Amino acid sequence: MSASAKTWLERIRALPLDKADGRPIKIMNVCGGHERSITMAGLRKALPDTIELVPGPGCPVCICPEEDIFEAIQLALHEEIILVAFGDMLRVPVNVAKAEARTLEQAKAQGADIRPIASPTEAISIARDNPGTQVVFFAAGFETTTAPVAAMLAEGVPDNLSILLSGRLTWPAVAMLLDSGTPGFDALIAPGHVSTVMGPEEWEFVVKDHKIPAAVAGFTPESLLAAMYSTLRQLIEGRCFLDNCYPQLVRAGGNKSAQAHLATTMQVVDANWRGIGIIPASGYQLAEAYRSHDARERFPTYADDARKRAGEMPPGCDCAQVVLGKLYPNQCRLFGTACKPRNPIGPCMVSDEGACRIWWSAGIREPAAQEEREETLA
Repeated sequence: MSASAKTWLERIRALPLDKADGRPIKIMNVCGGHERSITMAGLRKALPDTIELVPGPGCPVCICPEEDIFEAIQLALHEEIILVAFGDMLRVPVNVAKAEARTLEQAKAQGADIRPIASPTEAISIARDNPGTQVVFFAAGFETTTAPVAAMLAEGVPDNLSILLSGRLTWPAVAMLLDSGTPGFDALIAPGHVSTVMGPEEWEFVVKDHKIPAAVAGFTPESLLAAMYSTLRQLIEGRCFLDNCYPQLVRAGGNKSAQAHLATTMQVVDANWRGIGIIPASGYQLAEAYRSHDARERFPTYADDARKRAGEMPPGCDCAQVVLGKLYPNQCRLFGTACKPRNPIGPCMVSDEGACRIWWSAGIREPAAQEEREETLA
């Protein structure tokens, strides 16, 4: 692991990488942070043409169900509350008439008291500073951001603070892809931060049940290239195991304290992923003992069942296909034309962990040719 990025690249280039069917070897990176590191470091161009790096379902903003965002917007507009949310969530659009608020940012412009925060501790501070006002924390995210919310609840929160929870687990989406029979990748780079919290063992199923090489990686080019080298060696040698290329933070068993807080304050349930549909055992809801702090229990419901249908992306937006690794960002029909960071149509162009936003920030601005899109989907 102490080798330089240059050394890892040389080791990868020295491997016999030709596949029998002539197709490139596809390595999926689950984490949006990994995708950002890969793209900003230019690793795709540095690797041999026989390797393709596929962005995966690791952007919590991208998969947050439209009905949850819609509910947050309506709560903020119609109730006398302060709504707080992680900053990226404020710009994610929902499908409504042009005259209505499409984002939390637009709802704020219409007079709703909506405030971006960076951590759960800020939600507690806002609640304590406003004891006469109900504060709703719209908490969307994967395990790494849901665990601090769980810890906050376990340690006790002000009576005027409630949670509108939209937490998701990462591994069930990968399991869904693998169970589909057409996962679209030959090896997996597992997320470092999620593995720090939940333990690398969560990803053993990739190796044991599906015989696909896997390695946990950190966020430096060195760690990512080491993980790629490991999975490529596994493919070549015909032996699969889960490698840990992020030993600085990832330990066997993960963070037991964080896991205990999650187990105490939350329950795992079937959950909707935007544009994808219901994935079994992939979401969190507050445990019975903490329902008094559930915004869905405390306030009138603004849920809209009509919004729970799969495929809930704006017309023409292929964000769901990008999230599932079926298309590259610039192969979306709207990329670089109707959809740009200043006017995002789909959620993948909003978040810093969204693959479309990452590619745009790296200077990839032109949409791919229709022929290239069709070839990828084939």
